[in-house]
Amino acid sequence: MNFVTEEKLVIVGAAGMIGSNMAQTAAMMRLTPNICLYDPFAQGLEGVAEEMRHCGFEGLNITFTSCIKEAFTGAKYIVSSGGAPRKDGMTREDLLKGNAEIAAQLGKDIKAYCPDCKHVVIIFNPADITGLVTLIHSGLKPTQVTTLAGLDSTRLQSELAKHFGLKQSEVTNTRTYGGHGEQMAVFASTAKVNGTPLTDLIGTDKLTNEDWAALRERVIKGGANIIKLRGRSSFQSPAYVSIEMIRAAMGGEAFRWPAGCFVKNDRFQNIMMAMETDIDRDGVHYKEIKGTAEEQAELEASYKHLTALRDQVIAMGVIPAVADWNKINPNL
Repeated sequence: MNFVTEEKLVIVGAAGMIGSNMAQTAAMMRLTPNICLYDPFAQGLEGVAEEMRHCGFEGLNITFTSCIKEAFTGAKYIVSSGGAPRKDGMTREDLLKGNAEIAAQLGKDIKAYCPDCKHVVIIFNPADITGLVTLIHSGLKPTQVTTLAGLDSTRLQSELAKHFGLKQSEVTNTRTYGGHGEQMAVFASTAKVNGTPLTDLIGTDKLTNEDWAALRERVIKGGANIIKLRGRSSFQSPAYVSIEMIRAAMGGEAFRWPAGCFVKNDRFQNIMMAMETDIDRDGVHYKEIKGTAEEQAELEASYKHLTALRDQVIAMGVIPAVADWNKINPNL
């Protein structure tokens, strides 16, 4: 009955489909016996708690509350899906204003009730921006907040595996970087298909340039396709991958995919974006991204798109100008 940690994990938005799947995944991974479910929708929240109890997990002490102070007091890890979901025909960016305001309040609640929280994972879209807003208002260190970006890389792996008729695990090191949106940078140079570099296959009869262009587009539109197929936004995959991320932050198994994190270096400044990362008990650590000149140009374009979104949120008054961030969060 060993757990990764005994510390408190809070699932924000737990009455929703992503949140309830996150709670079940965390219990199945045996991350901690101390899982608290939070959602303003009290009736649905109680329903999730009841279903979790009906699973019969051993050693689990599950609590639920619609009081944010009660939920966050003593919290050491938080995963939040607590924003408005994307609907058919919407882009992630269409959610910008409402979800940025939700993220600002989330950050303020973290600062008020659990300033010694160790790690926060943000899922609700546009995740790069909501994660940044949460970080600014929370007072946490940049290493303590990550966002869900790995789904783009799993979608690339999935599309390649389907194309070549392979097990998904036989397609390795698939990577997308930059924004978690339709301006993401899709890298071919990192990936291998059953041991063969993907770049050796593109432009051949096994994967024509036209096939590759269509496959890339399916990756970029992967989330929108789920909405068309299921009539609702993704919930199983974001729940699973985000809990893998918090598991790594707790000191559990390594996280295998890129993660959204705060970046400030010679190339990218004051932005949250998908990078090659390591996540451990000390937080998230990003590395230099290597790729072809064309891939790097795509990454630059994705970064510029994110800075434009960030500046829109500044103009809305949800966050201050970059130069004033450290007045709210001395760690920035």
